[in-house]
Amino acid sequence: MVEWQSSRRTLRHPAASIIGSYLKFFKKIMLLRRLILWAASASVVFFVVTTTGAFAQDFTFTIHHFLSPKAPAQKVLIEPWAKKIEAESGGRIKFEIFPSMSMGGKPPELYKQVRDGVADIVWTVPGYTPGVFPRVEVFELPGVHNGDAKATNLAIQDMMEDIATDLKNIKPLLIHVHAGNALHTVSKEIQSFEDVKGLKLRSPSRTGAWMVESWGAEPVGMPVPALPQALSKKAIDGALIPFEVAIPLKVIELANFSVEMDGGERFGTATFMFAMNQNSFDSLPDDLKKIIEDNSGAAIASEIGDAWNNIEPLGMKLATDKGKSVTQLSSAESTKFSAANDKVVERWIDEVSGKGIDGEGLVKKAKKAIAEHSK
Repeated sequence: MVEWQSSRRTLRHPAASIIGSYLKFFKKIMLLRRLILWAASASVVFFVVTTTGAFAQDFTFTIHHFLSPKAPAQKVLIEPWAKKIEAESGGRIKFEIFPSMSMGGKPPELYKQVRDGVADIVWTVPGYTPGVFPRVEVFELPGVHNGDAKATNLAIQDMMEDIATDLKNIKPLLIHVHAGNALHTVSKEIQSFEDVKGLKLRSPSRTGAWMVESWGAEPVGMPVPALPQALSKKAIDGALIPFEVAIPLKVIELANFSVEMDGGERFGTATFMFAMNQNSFDSLPDDLKKIIEDNSGAAIASEIGDAWNNIEPLGMKLATDKGKSVTQLSSAESTKFSAANDKVVERWIDEVSGKGIDGEGLVKKAKKAIAEHSK
């Protein structure tokens, strides 16, 4: 520092004052710069942490269905499927399962709920909304499905392009069937074609209702959850359902007689639809869409078919263990049922042909595909 000595005091050079002020100002600038850099760094860290956290569980989807949480639909299909996707997505996808119509509405409303986005995903019966899925109906026709859920599931996958028009408003995850309908009755054993005449029988779909009519019986349409009460109050005499459904609904305890056709052939089947709202699916990034795709359709059709096939013998054994009758019709009586059922197929072909659908072609193609997968 430049100074002049004096006998009375030390005098500072004017430049020294200016330099000192500049140094103080520079220190303040450097301090401010550090604060700005620290704040910027903190902001980046906060952004990374918060956005990473946001993507960790970015999508939560609802799954709605009409059966109990103990039913095979939830235990065999929905829960394992949801857990697998949650795991493969690293937690970025989560599911909330609502059984027994716990999100509200009635079973026939499930298709509308998934189409309109009330529910993200549903498991339902296309037959609950008659006329909406005319092409899908081919797989529930008597004489088309032969009692092997796996074979029919794989045939459906072969024919997804043929039925795609029915599914244009949703994202199908799996269209599948159960092992097929046995006939369960409360108080009358069915041993012949004539035995069913005049009986009130629950049917799962309109084609099933046509089949019951062709037997000379009276069809009663109702969603399957209403079946136990209808049987217990004897509002109906029996029902067409597989043993798989009879277990959780305790129909085995209410019905005393169950019958199949000769060789274990069933009285048609019901198709099921596991489907996602299209907008919900489209909201996913490509990597998560791929996870959904890799766990849908052909990827799970065989496994689900095997699972449904394997449940049927357990239900039949449970019925016999309870002292209930489980029998098969004779070949002669089965032929009578089949002859009546053939008229149902003809009726269906005539109806859908009037809508511009090649019903005859669909029946032939479905039968051929099922036969190939039954080898």
